[in-house]
Amino acid sequence: MMKNFNIPMFLLAMLVILMFVAVGVAIAFRNIWFVILFILLGFAFMGFGLSIKRRKSDSN
Repeated sequence: MMKNFNIPMFLLAMLVILMFVAVGVAIAFRNIWFVILFILLGFAFMGFGLSIKRRKSDSN
């Protein structure tokens, strides 16, 4: 069934989703600075996760 479930990568993916949800909340509060911050954090966490995945696949 789920023999290879990677908890840290799952938590990182959830963090990315949370950042983009936070963008929606910041838009609702009409705060442009938080919108920009959460967008940048979301893409930064996503890039970090993709770099880990690429490094892991290159080593195998």
